[in-house]
Amino acid sequence: MTITQLKYVLAVAQYQNFTKAANKVFVTQPTLSMQIQKLEDELDVQIFDRTKKPIELTETGRKIVQQAHNIVNESDRIQDIVDQEKGFIGGDFKIGVIPTVMPTLLPMFLTNFINRYPKVRLRIEEMTTDNIIEGLLEGSIDAAIAATPLEHDLIKERVLYFEPFVCYDPKNAGKSKQKMKVEDIDTDDLLLLEDGHCFKDSILNLCRSSRDTDQERFTLESGSFETLLKLSDEGLGMTLLPYLNTLDLSPHKMENLRYFEDPSPAREVSLIYHKSELKMQIIEALQTVIAGVIKGAIAFSNVQIVSPLAKK
Repeated sequence: MTITQLKYVLAVAQYQNFTKAANKVFVTQPTLSMQIQKLEDELDVQIFDRTKKPIELTETGRKIVQQAHNIVNESDRIQDIVDQEKGFIGGDFKIGVIPTVMPTLLPMFLTNFINRYPKVRLRIEEMTTDNIIEGLLEGSIDAAIAATPLEHDLIKERVLYFEPFVCYDPKNAGKSKQKMKVEDIDTDDLLLLEDGHCFKDSILNLCRSSRDTDQERFTLESGSFETLLKLSDEGLGMTLLPYLNTLDLSPHKMENLRYFEDPSPAREVSLIYHKSELKMQIIEALQTVIAGVIKGAIAFSNVQIVSPLAKK
């Protein structure tokens, strides 16, 4: 049994197809198939049920794949230890980013980071908070950018920035220069992201901090901020946006924004990773670059920020 054979097994388990798996690990399909067959012969078990389309793991195969994840991850850590000792900043680094942060933050720091650390091969995936936690615990990703605090014993958090909430309210565009209180949010008139977005949890927690909303209803939910803005423009309600999502709005839409009184409610966004993570040189590099580019963008009009109320 070899580490290479286990990597081939993991690739097939992921893609459920020998050809796609072979492309992923940069070998020919016959080579990959032969090595997996050799492993099955050595163990005298069938890992994959090749009669199914797509290919499925056998019951024994599922247990083997679970252990293979642990073995491959631990073997990779040997190189991580060497790199850290040498101060080398490079290699593959898999990072998950929550959907409400991905489109705004990524363009701000990615080019800068690539130019400063050309030997790091970032592999970035948009993921929900729940999937991020799962990925960190099983070792399928190295780090993530998510709303915090998560308060998980095995996950460390490094705060990158606090992002204020901004209200988008076309119905009260004339009040755009007047700052509002959290109590001014009309929860019966509030448009939210659909279930599964941690930003929705942030808003619900924000509203519940000032009043009991258990008996109140939320009329509409959507999967994107762009849709929420369009619905709001049609007079269907107000919505709340993270500050960075307001920077690219047109001048006309900017007139519909209302900021909160100081201290402004905000969400905490952090770089998170497993407490046993060894690629700390890349963690440090990411934190430095992101914090550097975000500092000026968030520091607008001297707004004071209150501690976040959301856990996700």
